[in-house]
Amino acid sequence: MNFINSFNTIGKKIKHHLNIAKPEQIFPLNPELPLPEGVSEQQLFNFLATVLVSDAPPIEMANYCRQDFRRFVYTYGMTRGLSGDCLELGANPYFTTILLQNFTDLKLTLANYFGDNYPNNCSQEVRYKNLKSDEYLSINLSFHHFNIESDIFPFNDQQFDVILFCEILEHLLMNPVGVLKEIKRILKPNGALILTTPNVSRLENVARMMAGANIYDPYSGYGPYGRHNREYNKHEIYLLLQHVGFSIDSMFTADVHSNEANNYHPIANLEPLLKPRELDLGQYIFVRALNTHPARNKKPAFLYRSYPSEELE
Repeated sequence: MNFINSFNTIGKKIKHHLNIAKPEQIFPLNPELPLPEGVSEQQLFNFLATVLVSDAPPIEMANYCRQDFRRFVYTYGMTRGLSGDCLELGANPYFTTILLQNFTDLKLTLANYFGDNYPNNCSQEVRYKNLKSDEYLSINLSFHHFNIESDIFPFNDQQFDVILFCEILEHLLMNPVGVLKEIKRILKPNGALILTTPNVSRLENVARMMAGANIYDPYSGYGPYGRHNREYNKHEIYLLLQHVGFSIDSMFTADVHSNEANNYHPIANLEPLLKPRELDLGQYIFVRALNTHPARNKKPAFLYRSYPSEELE
C-alpha cells in the first residue's frame, strides 16, 4: 500500500515543484509549423476546428482537432513540393484531407476501413467554414473501403505519385511488411510515401519507465484495431522502410500535444543521459520516403519471430 500511494503522488509532487523546467525548454520537441503561405497558426486552427463529419459527435471532432492540430499541420508540410495523384489511407476524420484539398495541388483518392459490416455507401458528408468567410461548405467525400491487412488494394500498379499512410502502422496486427509492399506496388517509382506514427521512444515514455509506469496501450472497446498494437522508434522505421525498398527523404520527431513527462519524472534530471538523443524524443515520427529500390523477399528479423528461419533475414 505504501508503494501504491507513493506512485500515485509522484505526479502531484512534481507538478508542485516551483523550479521545474518544461520539456521544450530542454529538448527541441516543437519544430516550427509549416503553415500555408499567408495563413497564421491561429487562422489555420480556427479553420480546421470548423470541420464536421456526418455521424461524428461535434464535441469529439473539436477535441480531436485541438489535441492533434500540430500533427495535421506537420503532415501537410511533408507534402510540400509534391504533385500528382495522391492516395490518403485512413482519411477519416478528414482534417488532413481538408488541408490537402485547400493548400496543395494533389489530386486526392481516399480510403478507410470501418469494419466488415460497414454499409456499401462509401461516402461521408463533411462540412467546414470557408477560410476567408463565415460561409459553411458541404462536400461529399467518396472513399474506397477495404482492410489493408487482408485485402488486395483496389488500385493498379504504379497508380499514385504520393501515398499518405498516417497513424495506421501502429494499429496493424499481422504483417506490416505485407502492407508496405502493397503500398509500394501501387506507388510510382520515386513516388513519395508520407508516414506518421507515434514514437515509442518519446520523452514521456522514458519518464514513465523511470517512474515504474507502463508504456503500453490499454485494450480498446473499439476492438483489436482500436489500440496501438506495436509502436516504433526512428531507427526501426528506417530499417523497415529500407527493407521494403524505400529511401528516407526526410524524417523528424515532434511533440503534438501537451508533454506530460514531468508528471512522471523530472526531465531536468534526465538531460545528461538523453541530450545525445534529443532529436529522437518527440511524441510522433514524421517521414517522407521515396520508392527507390526493390523490396527484400524475406521478413526483417528485428520485427518478426517464431517464423521458420528461412523466412527471416
